[in-house]
Amino acid sequence: MHRSTSWFAALVLVLPVMGQAQTIQNATLRRAQQAFDNLDYRQALTVAQASLRERLSGFERGRAYELLGFTYSGMDSILKAVEAFKQVVLIEPERDLDPNRTSPKALSAFQVALTQILVVRQLRVDSSNFIGGQGAVPIRYIVTQPSRVVTRITGGTGPLASMRIDSTVANGQVNLRWPARLPSGDPVPAGNYNVVVEATVGQNNFSTSQPIRITHGAVDTLEHLTSLPGYTYLPETEVPPKSWKPLGLALVYSGVALAGTSALSHGELGSPSMREGAVIGVGIATAGFVMTLKKPAPQPARGNILYNQLLREQITRRNTEIAQENTRRRQQVAVTVTPLPRTGGGR
Repeated sequence: MHRSTSWFAALVLVLPVMGQAQTIQNATLRRAQQAFDNLDYRQALTVAQASLRERLSGFERGRAYELLGFTYSGMDSILKAVEAFKQVVLIEPERDLDPNRTSPKALSAFQVALTQILVVRQLRVDSSNFIGGQGAVPIRYIVTQPSRVVTRITGGTGPLASMRIDSTVANGQVNLRWPARLPSGDPVPAGNYNVVVEATVGQNNFSTSQPIRITHGAVDTLEHLTSLPGYTYLPETEVPPKSWKPLGLALVYSGVALAGTSALSHGELGSPSMREGAVIGVGIATAGFVMTLKKPAPQPARGNILYNQLLREQITRRNTEIAQENTRRRQQVAVTVTPLPRTGGGR
């Protein structure tokens, strides 16, 4: 009856299982897979159910129920497909079906199965690196049914033998942030721990865990400042611009000298005084010209001196703050949280 199903539909149903067939060791389960590949659904059901009565590994048992789920979906026995997929999820809580390689019927049955059993799936602890007391570790998971969920840290001694970090009623995606601190406020000691999530509804309960490693490191200290970004010291002396004042004064004095000499030349002294006055005037003018050409001596720049003084005070104050901050940082711990490979599923 079911051999009339199109080869394309059969391929869509087979693909999610075929990728795992090479690792199946049980001969009966391999025959069930072969029957399913040949579209002999009744034979596949009979042989797959027979394989479940034999000694199977956890992986093979999950594949047997998954094969039943795909087979029942292909036979339009959706309720039975849901029951088979329930067993798959209970054995492998992290199991997912590829929506691009699975028929809509099988996907629908799998999603219904998830809503009818209590499991915690996709528990993830992200790698984190932060200063103790100033950061948190992201933790997320999915609960398939509304339930009381408790998240704990286990594996240590004393308070960390089993420390509750969250308790809530949840359904669906849950996101937590754990500061990795003890009740006293101190960072969690370095070592290996487990993040355990326990979900309970009525008499049903489920728990899963993710091992993590916590390491400690020194917190980087701040460097002593010798300057402030964007600010530089200014020269505290400056060379004034050249001035023609010495030459001007020299010319004035030369004029005065010549005028005085001229007045005397009309008196009793005569022309010799006029010549001496001219020599003096030329000498004064020459001295004034030389003084004008001479490079002025550097002078204190009062504005720059005040600016540099304020800048030094700012740097000194900032270095005092840095010293206090470094004292506090030396008492802190850099916490690094790394998830470890998981060795098993939930229960």
